Amino acid sequence: MADTVVNFLVENLLQHLRENIHLIKDVGDEFNILLEEVQHLKGFLDDAAKFQSDSKQWDELLKKIQKMVYKAEDVTDKFLVQSKQHRDKNTFERIFDVAHLSTVRALAAEIKGIHEKVKKLREDNKESFRPKPILDIPKNVHPVTQGPPLGNDEVVGFDKEANIVIKRLVEGPADSLDIIPVMGMPGLGKTTLARKVCNDSKVSYGFFKTVWVYVGQEYKIKDIHLRILQLFTTRIEEYLNEDENGLAKVISGYMSKGGRCLIVLDDVWEANVIDHVKKVFPENKKGHRIMMTTREEYVAAYANPEPHKLKFLTEEESFELLVKRVFGKGSCPDELKENGQKIAGSCGGLPLAVVVIAGALGGRSTTNDWERIERNVAQHLFKNNQENCLKFVEMSYDRLTQEVQMCFLYSGIFPRGFDIPAWKLIRLWIAEGLIKPEQSSTLEQIAELYLNDLVHRNLVILLQKRSDGQIKTCRLHDMLHEFCRTKAASKWLFQEICTTADNPVPSIQDLDTCRRLCIQPSTLNDFLSTKPSAELVRSFYCFSSKQKQTDLSPNDIKLFHKAFPLMRVLDVESLKFIFSREFNKLFHLRYIAISGDFKALPATFGKFWNLQTLILNTSTSEPTLDVKADIWNMLQLRHLHTNIPAKLPSPTVTTGKPSSLQTLSTVAPESCKKDVLAKACRLRKLSIRGQMAAFLESRGGISNLEELKCLEHLKLLNDVLYMNKTLQLPAAFFRLVRTVKKLILANTRFGWSEAEKLAQLESLEVLKLKENAFMGDTWKPKVGGFSKLRVLWIERAELETWGASNLNYPILRNLVLVSCDKLNVVPVELADIPNLREIKLENTIKAVESAKEILKLKKSQKITFKLSIFPPESESKATQ
Repeated sequence: MADTVVNFLVENLLQHLRENIHLIKDVGDEFNILLEEVQHLKGFLDDAAKFQSDSKQWDELLKKIQKMVYKAEDVTDKFLVQSKQHRDKNTFERIFDVAHLSTVRALAAEIKGIHEKVKKLREDNKESFRPKPILDIPKNVHPVTQGPPLGNDEVVGFDKEANIVIKRLVEGPADSLDIIPVMGMPGLGKTTLARKVCNDSKVSYGFFKTVWVYVGQEYKIKDIHLRILQLFTTRIEEYLNEDENGLAKVISGYMSKGGRCLIVLDDVWEANVIDHVKKVFPENKKGHRIMMTTREEYVAAYANPEPHKLKFLTEEESFELLVKRVFGKGSCPDELKENGQKIAGSCGGLPLAVVVIAGALGGRSTTNDWERIERNVAQHLFKNNQENCLKFVEMSYDRLTQEVQMCFLYSGIFPRGFDIPAWKLIRLWIAEGLIKPEQSSTLEQIAELYLNDLVHRNLVILLQKRSDGQIKTCRLHDMLHEFCRTKAASKWLFQEICTTADNPVPSIQDLDTCRRLCIQPSTLNDFLSTKPSAELVRSFYCFSSKQKQTDLSPNDIKLFHKAFPLMRVLDVESLKFIFSREFNKLFHLRYIAISGDFKALPATFGKFWNLQTLILNTSTSEPTLDVKADIWNMLQLRHLHTNIPAKLPSPTVTTGKPSSLQTLSTVAPESCKKDVLAKACRLRKLSIRGQMAAFLESRGGISNLEELKCLEHLKLLNDVLYMNKTLQLPAAFFRLVRTVKKLILANTRFGWSEAEKLAQLESLEVLKLKENAFMGDTWKPKVGGFSKLRVLWIERAELETWGASNLNYPILRNLVLVSCDKLNVVPVELADIPNLREIKLENTIKAVESAKEILKLKKSQKITFKLSIFPPESESKATQ
């Protein structure tokens, strides 16, 4: 019954009050009373979460609670600002606003009053409040049906996909049960593909019996077994009193007498379904099969570590499907083809989206109509079929935990079609308070788990992986983006501001419940011209996928800062930013991402005591960025990103609490002093860029890394164009960075004999040698070492001969060679590494044939292996 968003907001307010009550202790008892009432409210909402209700009065009450939470946040934040100014001036007189104190008292009384209202509401409407069923336990017997009939117009683009699945079904292991999961995001056509496969003559011929079972979320194992039993007998009533195990034995008996069978499980959500269905197969080895469809990667991988991942339609296939749905057997008129192709392309390869938008186009035959829909396909998807689309996504959304639900909705703050850097998304989730602390994990680790969960559930599209297997970039499909945007707006989480001919830019007064604003750079000037003023706004986002920055005048920037005095999150990298006095008063900022012509980080940044993440991109011609702010006194600061090396100040006090910094990217070598790194002893990621010679040779340079006991990722980039001498890795290096799991070296120009020393790093899992990290034409590593290395990346090397074997990299999984155009061969002995699964060659032409030999050997070993060659050989031959 308790709304996820409201419950989450109350929990955040409670945490906010607990963390800051000591800063406003001079106020009196008002905030203590407020804290006590919010605690009672949280307990009530936790209890209410066990019930569900259709009462409109309850919905109105939830909205009232949400507004009240916002009001309590506002007044608390105002007092915190006053308290900060009060302490900065070292004054002790009572400066707090009496009117605000009366607001606090009124809020506490209002929260107390809500308890009585709800108690009466539940007593007067007992029939409206019923216990909520537990998600994993079926609520009732769900009819197990065959599903809708297959139409020829629904299978566009599935021929190749179907053939792959059919081959796995028919030609798989003949003496054992095999399971082929078909996996993909909502609306991708998993069921359609499965029906196409079942209707194929090869499947009909290859299997004695085929049964289709729709599972869904509200299933019962007994019903699934009864549906399978119908395949063998019409006397089902004789078995209705049997339990699951008894039915499994009966079915197994029938199966043992006939040929091999195929069971299709459609829309599976939980892994235990697979375990129960496997029990119906007899022990005799006939090569029975299970084909299943699922949205959940966890479920698919449980059934088979190599599921069939359904691809998106190409733009051509999307257009073909669109034409079939709109015009039937007819063709698309020439004057509509260009618009139709663009509309189909905007559906992102999702068949459901194409079918829905085709419904919007049906009966519309003018160019103007199609142009209007083309301008905003995503909105028309929901406008014409909102209930069905929302429900379709909501099935997956409802299965998420409260925390992951919030993270999913917040992913919609990025523009439609935006490639989202995973690290940025994770930092924003943390800044927005969406990630709750746990003793055993960092906030970043918890957020990473949430993102992986969304990807595995096919709610977020994985675009790129990092070399260590973690997510690098991701994206929301347009339909899911619209779901997030629509649901978030209805819950007052964030509001997207955009202008169209039909929708002029709203003033901030029209957004009286909005806490977060997302705005396009092209709209910003119009928005600022309304002279907005809104204390309620906590986050401001202005993203752009284009490289060109939007310039704002100093007056616009000042307006901008004055408009949102209680802001916590500011991400405006797409703008050319200018500092102002008003900006320095935004004490609540937790996250800042800005760009501009910065030569230094002003000392005033030290006042941002809540700051967790700072991303600073400068276009200055200076080689370094001078950090004048006392970042060591900013105890919440966890991540500092700069696009040029930062020169860090020495700590004014070396004792006391260490810095919370986990990421320093990028710093100048001369800043890596002993007192600096001792203060930043919790660093996990460190990128050093500059003249490395002095740093590597100096006792006061690289030896200072011994202060970093938690370091996992280290990057050393030698920023020197020409060097007269060859650098050497100091002997102490390997003792100093024993915890490093990922090491990147660039332009360091060590000799290849030095590379052998890296084998001493017992924690090393990823090694990237970029742009002349090592010099020379021969690398013959000695046997042993690199015991944990999984990824080896060599780029722009002069290497000609590489004498390596499986003994050098015993568990290597991925090998990447980029622009190693002198390398004659990839050592064929690497094929003997059991874990090796992928080799990528880019502009490394001479070594292609040896890589192909490794591919052949892997196939002979029946090991799944991928070889990628770029450019493709046909292209490279054409250019020779």
